[in-house]
Amino acid sequence: MASNQELTGPNLGEGIDAKILAEGQMLVGHANGEAVLLARSGAKVFAIGAHCSHYGAPLADGLLVGDSVRCPYHHACFSLATGEALRAPARDKLACYRVEQREGKLYVLGKQATSPAPALNEPNAIVIVGAGAAGNSAAEKLRREGYTGKLTLVGVEGSLPVDRPNLSKDYLAGTAPEEWIPLRSEEFYRDQQIEFVQARVSSIDPGSKSVALEGGSRLGYDALLLATGAAAIRLNIPGGGLPHVHTLRTLADSRAIIARSASAKRAVLIGAGFIGLEAAAALRARGVDVTVVAPDTVPLARVLGETLGRAVQRLHEAHGVQFQLGTRPKAITEHSVVLEDGKELAADLVVFGVGVRPATELAEAAGLSLDRGVLVDQYLRTSAPNVFAAGDIARFPEARTGKLIRVEHWVVATRQGEVAALNLLGKNVVFDAVPFFWSAHYDCTISYLGHAENWERIDLSGDLRALDCAVAFRSGGRTLALATIGRDRASLEAELAMERGDEATLQRLVPLAT
Repeated sequence: MASNQELTGPNLGEGIDAKILAEGQMLVGHANGEAVLLARSGAKVFAIGAHCSHYGAPLADGLLVGDSVRCPYHHACFSLATGEALRAPARDKLACYRVEQREGKLYVLGKQATSPAPALNEPNAIVIVGAGAAGNSAAEKLRREGYTGKLTLVGVEGSLPVDRPNLSKDYLAGTAPEEWIPLRSEEFYRDQQIEFVQARVSSIDPGSKSVALEGGSRLGYDALLLATGAAAIRLNIPGGGLPHVHTLRTLADSRAIIARSASAKRAVLIGAGFIGLEAAAALRARGVDVTVVAPDTVPLARVLGETLGRAVQRLHEAHGVQFQLGTRPKAITEHSVVLEDGKELAADLVVFGVGVRPATELAEAAGLSLDRGVLVDQYLRTSAPNVFAAGDIARFPEARTGKLIRVEHWVVATRQGEVAALNLLGKNVVFDAVPFFWSAHYDCTISYLGHAENWERIDLSGDLRALDCAVAFRSGGRTLALATIGRDRASLEAELAMERGDEATLQRLVPLAT
């Protein structure tokens, strides 16, 4: 969610010397009281809103790619010609302005109207099961593409679709207000004629093209998107169901942890993955003493490697977090967590952060092909006609390697929802986005591109202790993934290089260690 930004730079309405803006350059100014980004690409000069509509990042710090610009924070992408949000996580378009050049000067004039998408009404009815990142993204994209048919979005979490990454970050820490959390208002869904149904789906029947809801009602469809997401894992140990023991997945989960933290003095986070550590940072911001318990010897080592994992651990320790690693909880009591070796940790708040399971039950019961997720092709089509899957449940072919992967990242789910929407309309668009996610720990944000389940070598460029670095995960002479801290521009350049198969640029960004 963008916020009001201070106006800086020249008054573009009064004109600037055209020579100031060279090919491939961007410049921030203002016109008519609004921040404007001016960009020259080829023979054209464009002007759009200067800040990303997702979290308000300055687009001038981003990357110009043809007639589009990519956001430095979370890799959203906007059309310079129309201001349209081309890639998640941004959903709202930016203002687009007319530009004139006369007598050697560039002038930004009034806003430029854009034509609405042509009306489409095929298929007649679309049902989306799951109102998380992928499902909501698909519903919005369908309407932006001009789809006018019956559109039903079915959710089960008891809330409107939410900004899920915030639930373990700023919202949990108390630095993001409640109004930031819903992705859209009830009025938005009404205005867009998206029927939002809060109900649990009991079954889907690809043969009769229908979805059965608990209570007996049924929804017919011509095309169906499964975006059921994942469920947080709760360990089956004594005391795991006590009232002060929580998982962290939904808005209700985050609210419950916040409520408990008001009186809690000591919290135990079970699991040293991204969610567990983000929750640890958030609870420290609320003044709660935190201990992290995990079987790993180094946090996040399976994803980031031991060197970067230890750096993240040091960061948390510097903020007062304690770690009990190489062990597991054996039981939870009303006031403690008992470890395998018998050690007891005082705790009046316990949070499981041990991962999620893809919610594939509906797909399995319907006879769809599964393999550690719902199998889909490059168009996100399942094994059943007119049924697509996206988000945490989808096991899809990675564009760069062809290997089947399943990714539990918010941005990936949102982008898959957009591609699924296009393919629900018969457009046959390949999902080929490079996986991306970010994780926030105090004032440190880690951005991660690509997908590396294992690697042969890790190369580092920069100063890890200064939290200014890029880390490449490589195998067979290829860069599989790249993590950055404090290097947003490098992350964008690496994303483009991965899309183009440009290993030379990736090795320039992070040279091979000798």
